[in-house]
Amino acid sequence: MQESVSYYHRPVLFEESLNGLNIQPDGVYVDVTFGGGSHSRGILQCLGNEGRLYAFDQDADAEANIPADSRFTFVRSNFRYLSNFMRYHGVKAVDGILADLGVSSHHFDNAARGFSFRFNGELDMRMNNRNGKTATDILNTYSEADLSDIFFTYGELQFARRLASHIVAARTQKPIQTSEGLLEVVKPFIHRDKEKQTIAQVFQSLRIETNSELDSLNALLRQTVSILKPGGRCVVITYHSLEDRMVKNFFRSGNQTGENVEDLFGNRITPFKPVNNKVITPSTTEIASNPRARSAKLRIAEKK
Repeated sequence: MQESVSYYHRPVLFEESLNGLNIQPDGVYVDVTFGGGSHSRGILQCLGNEGRLYAFDQDADAEANIPADSRFTFVRSNFRYLSNFMRYHGVKAVDGILADLGVSSHHFDNAARGFSFRFNGELDMRMNNRNGKTATDILNTYSEADLSDIFFTYGELQFARRLASHIVAARTQKPIQTSEGLLEVVKPFIHRDKEKQTIAQVFQSLRIETNSELDSLNALLRQTVSILKPGGRCVVITYHSLEDRMVKNFFRSGNQTGENVEDLFGNRITPFKPVNNKVITPSTTEIASNPRARSAKLRIAEKK
């Protein structure tokens, strides 16, 4: 089992994220991004006989990594439905929530899933490949305006409008269905010195739209306020600026915009207090051993 877990995903900021949870032996915790199960196994090692761990994952592949442990409950679902499933399991409040928002190595290294431009494969990109629209559907059915919004908002691409126009023209000749097909369309907009970065931004924007990632993150963050016990911890690892900005704003102000709400005395009203005032990033040693860790940022907040 350990070999399959290691292959599935190499966890980033592993010790830092577990320490951030401040795990109590008899506590109740939720790993909302189970994946290969590394974080969940780490949490279980810190729990006593009375502790409980619930883990969420919408990807069927993750179910192969479920540990045989009576303290563990797996939920086959997107974490945006956290509160619903906690109520279903009779859990009123939890001591900690962990979210590692990165795409797993398993997804990037599996050509059939379509997440990586390193392999030629169908542009699926669904975290839950049992239902929902694929990246291919988006590329071939969305309007030029919608495609432009996706590339500009989620990929932060300055040439988003021209790229969208080029895609709409190209798909009239033949559908864009594979990684190679998309790379061929994107090629005119790529400068050699920023080739990988630009392609990654294109793929990132499609993946975010395919999985409604920011909407799901927004839903998760809002639910943490009601489901965490006072003193409970929320630990989130992000991998791009859009996610990190949302988490930073929410932990600071209790809303996605970061707008301060003050009481009559000018004190900021927020449900959280920061545990780490400065964002935690991987060490140079970790990045050297796992280059995919380089963009990771860890933020920890405690419910007041």
